[in-house]
Amino acid sequence: MVGESGGHRLRPSHRKLIKAGLSIGTNLIIPILFLTALYLLHKTLKNYHFHDILDQIKSTPPAFLFLAISLTILDYWVLTGFDYVGIRYAGANVRYRKTVLTGFLAYAFSHNVGVSWLSGGSIRYRLYSGSGLSAIEITKVVVSCNITVFLGFLTVSGIAFIVEPLQIPASIHFPLSNLHFLGFVFLIPVLGYLAIGIRGNRTIKIIGYEIPVPSRKLVLAQVLISSVDWLLASGVAYLLISQGKAISFPAFVGVFLFSTMAGIVSHVPGGIGVFESLMLLFLTPAIPVPFAMGGLVAFRVIYYIVPLLLASTLLGVHEFLQRKIDFSRVIQLSQSWLGALVPQLIGFLVFFAGVVLLVSGATPSLPSRLLLLRRFVPLPVVEVSHFLGSLLGLGLLLLAWSLRKRIDAAYHLTLGFLGLGALVSLLKGFDYEEAIILALMFLVVLPCHRHFYRKSSLLNETFTLHWFIAIGLAVAGSIWLGIFTHKHVNYSHDLWWQFAFHEDAPRFLRSTAGVIAAILLLAIYRLLKPTPRRLELPTESALEKIASIIRECPRTTANLAFLGDKAILLNDENTAFIMYDIEDRSWVVMGDPVGPPEETRELVWRFRELCDDYDGYPVFYQVSPENLSLYLDLGLSLLKLGEEARVGLREFSLDGSARKDLRHVVNKIERLGFHFEVLPADEVQSKMEVLKDISDAWLANKNTQEKKFSLAFFKPDYVARFPSAVVKKGEEIVAFANVLEGAGKEELSIDLMRYRPDSPNGTMEYLFTELMLWGKWEGYQWFNLGMAPLSGLENRSLAPLWNRVGSLVFRHGEHFYHFEGLRRYKQKFDPIWTPKYLACPGGFAVPRVLTHIATLTSGSLVGVVTK
Repeated sequence: MVGESGGHRLRPSHRKLIKAGLSIGTNLIIPILFLTALYLLHKTLKNYHFHDILDQIKSTPPAFLFLAISLTILDYWVLTGFDYVGIRYAGANVRYRKTVLTGFLAYAFSHNVGVSWLSGGSIRYRLYSGSGLSAIEITKVVVSCNITVFLGFLTVSGIAFIVEPLQIPASIHFPLSNLHFLGFVFLIPVLGYLAIGIRGNRTIKIIGYEIPVPSRKLVLAQVLISSVDWLLASGVAYLLISQGKAISFPAFVGVFLFSTMAGIVSHVPGGIGVFESLMLLFLTPAIPVPFAMGGLVAFRVIYYIVPLLLASTLLGVHEFLQRKIDFSRVIQLSQSWLGALVPQLIGFLVFFAGVVLLVSGATPSLPSRLLLLRRFVPLPVVEVSHFLGSLLGLGLLLLAWSLRKRIDAAYHLTLGFLGLGALVSLLKGFDYEEAIILALMFLVVLPCHRHFYRKSSLLNETFTLHWFIAIGLAVAGSIWLGIFTHKHVNYSHDLWWQFAFHEDAPRFLRSTAGVIAAILLLAIYRLLKPTPRRLELPTESALEKIASIIRECPRTTANLAFLGDKAILLNDENTAFIMYDIEDRSWVVMGDPVGPPEETRELVWRFRELCDDYDGYPVFYQVSPENLSLYLDLGLSLLKLGEEARVGLREFSLDGSARKDLRHVVNKIERLGFHFEVLPADEVQSKMEVLKDISDAWLANKNTQEKKFSLAFFKPDYVARFPSAVVKKGEEIVAFANVLEGAGKEELSIDLMRYRPDSPNGTMEYLFTELMLWGKWEGYQWFNLGMAPLSGLENRSLAPLWNRVGSLVFRHGEHFYHFEGLRRYKQKFDPIWTPKYLACPGGFAVPRVLTHIATLTSGSLVGVVTK
């Protein structure tokens, strides 16, 4: 199809198809890279046996193990310096002890999860927000930490590649024999960054945007601290893999940094498989394969898994102390900032525990332990325990997702699976290492029950594609490991029916078949489950069904549901609902859930799950402070949108010098022959044509279009539902506003307000004032003037990128967007200001979400850039 410009335009269906194809391709990158790494490992290790690697691990000198552990401790302390520099860069004030704890937890988990700027950023947001840091300040910390990581990588690898270039193995068929030139390329951005910092520039401009630059001291600290970190991590690996032989330290550093960065870029959790395959590829010419592989396993345990277990222990101790001890104020306050993070961390730890059980089921038991075990445990118990252990591992992988969503049943099942998993680990091969890890996880999860409160069915849980991929990778990795460890056994059909204490291969086959069968059954169940509908606007009967809920709601914003332009999600009892609309990937809820507070918690989780079904962003727009815990529990970030103005009507009057301006407006309008009146709802329909004429004239005069979503638009059925406040001259209506009433006369507000272009100045101010006096006379408690944008937002340090997008929401998100000095205008009524927030996924999703909200509230993309 050719457009007016002569260019070829894709049809919407084609665009959706291309977008879906790109999404699927992106999601498949990680499993393809992981499976490729497994293939390379399998090819490299084809001439070696599992026990060869175990023997090399056991032969590691204790002195090297001690030095490796010492360097790991020192390196994790250095890593906390990244956060210290980030805090200074953000201009925030956080106690050093809090910075160290946050930095350690962030890196202990992100090293194992992967994509550190997302996982570590999430942890930092939760922990630093409890110290009073704003979202912008935390973003600065996260950005600073990630820049610091890459500065050290570029510095150390650049020098290493120059001093002793990384040699490319001939098997890769790369055009160059080494990466000497990359050393110079890597140092160029580092030198440029140092030059900018040393010159003392406060900001630099990139594509028209101003980016704040750290001070000279912070720039130098970033390069120095990160370089030390990479050197220490390389030192740990060097001690365990080469043990000072066969390869020089500069050459090893180049191999280590290149392999580590490849693992990070691959997005495979912890870079597992990718890191090991590349290390073996570059090192095996100089270091024997079993020697190198044994060192890599030891490095993975010491540098990755042990810190993760220590971080888990800290988490468990924190939760235990909070349950058992009336602790100090600092610890009590930490409950709020760590509480929202606990389910996410517990979910990852339980997933890790599931991987431990799968790996244990794939590897053979030690013969000496089996000899001891057969004296006390019958063979059928060993067989059943082995089979059950693998199924429990898969069960923990599945439960980890439900734990992240705070489901109570998942918590209880997890405790049972962890306890049973520790027991079967002992019964199947006296694997006390696995039993200790599972018992530790049990103790970590046990005191955390208060974080898992959702009474939801596990069978109704929906998994994202990313989570299915993670489970698939864990299972695939364990199967590969089992094939590698038992490759000396010739396959035959008889293996399936062989039962003996030393027959590990048959047990691996049976447990693998059980795991695959369970996955297939789950997949079939998911495929047969009906697909939820994406968006369906409510019918008149559906609106009548929620009318009784709205009549019981004290806040007037609930009446926006009657517009019928937003989908409605009801709870099972039909006592609460949320209203939402969809723009691109953002599923935006207008306001807080409507209904009794005890009914809304499960409802927001149902909405979150609905978003997950379609890979959408759950977004809650203009939410109140009293409900923020709901959205934090969903794992969402909070941004302050502005403040809502509410006038206390009991004290409102026109008496006193502070109200002389309002008295002047009222007197002026009434001297001109105008008067105020409230038309009952049953009389509004008879005046509809007049009101429609006023509305059309107002829109034409303002050269604007109707807004949507958070604002009412002129819809006769909607306007006729409510009383209308009108300003008349004689019997002619010159201005009107529909009147929204909250339950129990808690609140009064207006939604749609229009006036004739020839109305005298002050007409709407007169309408507001008279309506407030009318509301006071009728016994209402509050008059809601709506939200005002957050003052001073445009002066934040990340302007204009964040604030330009954010200002679209503020500019088009209110009734009064044509008044100058909006907050000053509302302030003349002496209101009480209450903050309003946006709850949405954090990080790079925020600018997209803000744009989507601007499009929704403006009615279209064209409306975003018009009045």
